[in-house]
Amino acid sequence: MTNPIKYSFIIPVKEVNDYIRESVPKILEIAREDYEIIIYPDHGYETAETWPKTRQIASGRGPAVKRNLAVRDALGDFLVFIDDDSYPRKDILDILDVDFSDESIAAVGGPAITPGSDSFLQKVSGAVFLSHLSGGFPERYVPIGEKHLVFDWPTVNLTVRKSAFLKAGGFDCNFWPGEDTKFCLDVIDKLKENNKILYDPNVIAWHHRREGLLRHLKQIGSYGIHRGFFAKKYPKTSFKLRYFIPSFFLCYVVGGLFLSFFSIDFKILYLLGWIFYGLAMLIVLFDITRRQKNLPVALYALIYVFLTHLVYGARFLQGFLFTKNLKSKFR
Repeated sequence: MTNPIKYSFIIPVKEVNDYIRESVPKILEIAREDYEIIIYPDHGYETAETWPKTRQIASGRGPAVKRNLAVRDALGDFLVFIDDDSYPRKDILDILDVDFSDESIAAVGGPAITPGSDSFLQKVSGAVFLSHLSGGFPERYVPIGEKHLVFDWPTVNLTVRKSAFLKAGGFDCNFWPGEDTKFCLDVIDKLKENNKILYDPNVIAWHHRREGLLRHLKQIGSYGIHRGFFAKKYPKTSFKLRYFIPSFFLCYVVGGLFLSFFSIDFKILYLLGWIFYGLAMLIVLFDITRRQKNLPVALYALIYVFLTHLVYGARFLQGFLFTKNLKSKFR
């Protein structure tokens, strides 16, 4: 008998909140019968919420731990990992059907777009990632380019064959965030074949952003320390020049300022460096404006971009040089 469930949406959440109350009805707009939704709150069952196709399973703590439970609980052959504050386009499963018709594809990721309903500051936070010179991977946040293979993709919008998930050993619960980076590395290394991770710009989800500068920088700092640690521990996919550039910039800002007091030549070089950075920021402004189509958001985002570079650079160095054993707070 054919399994009536093909896709299982896996949503870890601390508790049923306003975001999940938005996202589940959005998922249920998918006009197919071959999917289910599994929500993993920390404790108990929210009896006030009775959605069709949906199960709630209390599961302790830690997003990676909760996602790993999909192996035990999911009925589908494909695991659709999304966050509680995100939701997919209505025809996403039709697109995934085509992508997974290639048996060599183990996982498919797509962009997570900032919803139009987000506040001004949430849009500013999302805009930071819309340029190669500010966030590094704009295709993760806006549908650009063609389908291509990638070595890393975040779980905010990542679908994985259940068989590949099992062979890769699931998520490493020692890390959060960063468990998705480690998982993608395991897929590529452990599976040997049928281990491709595909980026499809049409596999779209909408993802609400952090509200306010401090929450944005806290998230960026967490990304930075994990990537710095991974660059040292898992260099195959994380020891990349682009990840080091914010740290180089931080050293330039601090070291250049110090040296400029001792030599006119250093002062000139320091000023030239700032001119170069200013030109780069103009490119960032252009990229954000053409992708966000909101000039006030783009202009405000430049402040976020500058501080993002400094915070990420500092935390990356912390992870790369000084962190001997990085563990998730949810371990």
